[in-house]
Parts: sequence; structure tokens; C-alpha cells
Amino acid sequence: MELTNQYAEMGISNEVYEFGEKVLESLKDRFHELDQVAEYNQMKVIHAMQKNRVSAECFNQATGYGYDDVGRDTLEKVYAATFHAEDALVRPQITCGTHALALALMSNLRPGDELLSPVGKPYDTLEEVIGIRPSKGSLAEYGITYSQVDLLPDGTFDYDGIRKAINEKTKLVTIQRSKGYATRPTFSVKQIGELIHFIKEIKSDIICMVDNCYGEFVETIEPMDVGADMMVGSLIKNPGGGLAPIGGYIVGKKECIENAAYRLTSPGLGKEVGASLGVMRDFYQGFFLSPTVVNGALKGAIFAANIYERLGFSCVPNSTESRHDIIQAISFETPEGLIKFCEGIQAAAPVDSYVTPEPWDMPGYDSQVIMAAGAFIQGSSIELSADGPLRPPYAAYFQGGLTWYHAKLGILMSLQKLVDANLVKDLRLC
Repeated sequence: MELTNQYAEMGISNEVYEFGEKVLESLKDRFHELDQVAEYNQMKVIHAMQKNRVSAECFNQATGYGYDDVGRDTLEKVYAATFHAEDALVRPQITCGTHALALALMSNLRPGDELLSPVGKPYDTLEEVIGIRPSKGSLAEYGITYSQVDLLPDGTFDYDGIRKAINEKTKLVTIQRSKGYATRPTFSVKQIGELIHFIKEIKSDIICMVDNCYGEFVETIEPMDVGADMMVGSLIKNPGGGLAPIGGYIVGKKECIENAAYRLTSPGLGKEVGASLGVMRDFYQGFFLSPTVVNGALKGAIFAANIYERLGFSCVPNSTESRHDIIQAISFETPEGLIKFCEGIQAAAPVDSYVTPEPWDMPGYDSQVIMAAGAFIQGSSIELSADGPLRPPYAAYFQGGLTWYHAKLGILMSLQKLVDANLVKDLRLC
């Protein structure tokens, strides 16, 4: 058959291909459910675009101060409408997800306030933002304290601990939806809503911020629908649809967004300045494509979980659990397994497929990290990519894939690398 021949030319053995097809046969109903979620979210985005009268004029380039940039201002209305928020800040001047989160925190906290994380330690790059690891310009340097309540052993919220941690200084609560470099479950929007309700019952004026990275359009509802005051993410993840070349967003209560805008630009200027510099078409079209792109990435994640769980590896989420982000964690328990997996993902890339990824001391992380990402946009983790810290349990964090077929190839290629290195059992026995 021509298809199997094509995979063979790509380096996938018949043994690996047939194993993958056997796994896929069991996922038809699951994939149909994902298609329905994607269709719902696609309609939601189109409706927001139509409601806010997106026109060809919105794609024009603005320069300099960017006063009256209709494309920028309309896009922020589209984001606010899609995510059911009062206002939005969507800018190329926000360089990445960490920057968006830092901006949201630094603009809404003041000296003497306390930041609380009720979901354990945040993602590695936020440690320096907060001051958990000392760094210039951290919240700690500005007299903002930090409190943390770890999750219970079963990965659920420690409500008693959270109640005790909230005090008169607690100003903002940060809730990281996705797992980061941990093997805990990702939280559903419903769970996040329950946590927010609990917190607001204790202290109603606390700002509840959700780090929504990797979570947009995975479900039919978002954190703003369940009481969040702010929701933050990166445009080179889900909402950029693989087309946004840079950028981040914050949506939420009008006052929170105003604070963020004044911090991003300058007091007295806020949202009025910040030219779009010719990226508006990519921002709009990427957001339009995002539900479909996320759907393909989710199929890849579920395929990966079903492949590697059958081979005896621990997967979070497991092969049958509901999905709340696009990340699939697979624990290999050895550095060799993690490295070979990442080599396979890199080998499946359309860009830099000939490059061999190696662990390195990446800025913002406390251990060596290996990253595989042959992407059109540097660091774009909505594109097929995988990474993980070189520390036990040597878990790979796989995400992305602009199309389902590319995600499928990446998983098969990763498995091929492990088979060639004799790091997995005989596929015929699985």
C-alpha cells in the first residue's frame, strides 16, 4: 500500500506502523468526541469574530505609537468575547507565556501583598519571577511575599491547607491549570471553578488568576466561565494556531487588564499605544484555526498515551482519562529513554529534522533540559515538540502538532527510536 510505503521511506518499520494502527483502531469513538468539541469551539471563535465585525482593514500594519490600531483593538474584543471576559490585552510586545504571567502578577500586586499558589510549586520559569529562586526584578525584591499549599498525595486540592494559608495580605491566587514539569493531573475547568468558589467564599476580593497555557479550546468552557478574574496564555501555544510568530494574552476583569496594560507600556498610556507591526493577519488567522489545531494535538496526545501505556510506561493522563490540556507526560525512568523519545520527535520535524537534540543548561531551569522542536516558530509548543528535565522520573512532556497526521508521525518515530535502541519490549507481545 502506498501509505505504508511512505511511512517506510520516513524510517518507520512495518512492526511499528502495524502496532500504531492496532492502537488507532481502538480510538475511533474517542476521536469523534474530540471532533465535536473542536466544532463547538470553532463556532465560538467565528461568532466572536462576526460579532465584533472583523474586516480586511484589521489586517493592516500599524507602526510607531500605534494609536487607533483598529486591528489590535478589534482582536482584543474578539478574545474577550470568545473567553467571556470584560477586557483583553493581546500583544506582540508580550514575548512569551512567562512574560504574560509576570505581567499579570506584577501589575496587580503591590508591596506588602501576598501571592498564594494553592496548587503547589509553579512551573520552573515562574520561580524566578516570584523569587522562590532569587532573581533581579522578582516579586520578592518588591516586597511581595509568597505562600504555597501543596496538593494532596492524590493530586487534589488541600482545602484545609488553603483555608489556613489565606490571610489579610493575600491579594492574588495563581492557579496553574497544566502540570508543568510535574506528573500531577492537569485540572479540569470544573475543578478550577470549584477551587475559585472555595477561595472567594473565604475572601471575596482575592484576584484569582489562571495560567491557561496549553488549555485553550481543549474543553467547551474556559476558566473565565467559572469565576476566574484573569486568564493568561501564550500565542505560540494553543491560541496562536501555529501562525502567531510571538505574543501573549491576558483576559479578565477590566481593572485587572487596565493594570496590566499600564505595566506593559507606561502609566498614562496603557492600551492606547503598542503598534501591531504587521502581525495582525497571523494573530487573527491563528486564532481562527486554533480549535482545529488543538484537536489534532489532542489526538496525538491520546495516541501517545495509548501507545506507551501498552508498553508499560506510566502516562499522565493515562490512556482513558479525560483531557484538560494538550500535554502528555510519559515517564521513562531512565535518561536514555527520555533522550531517545526526544530524538524521535526531532527526527519527525519538517524543520531541522537532521539535528540531534541534547540536554543543556537552559535559562530559567534548575536542571538540564532536553528539547525537541523542529518548528516554524522558535519555541512554539503548539507545534510538534517534546521536552523534559534530566531528573527522575525522566518524563517526556510531549505536546503539539499542527496536524493530527504530523503528531501521529512524531509518536511513531519516537517509538522507532526506542525500538532501535532496545528500550521497549517486543511490540508483538503488546
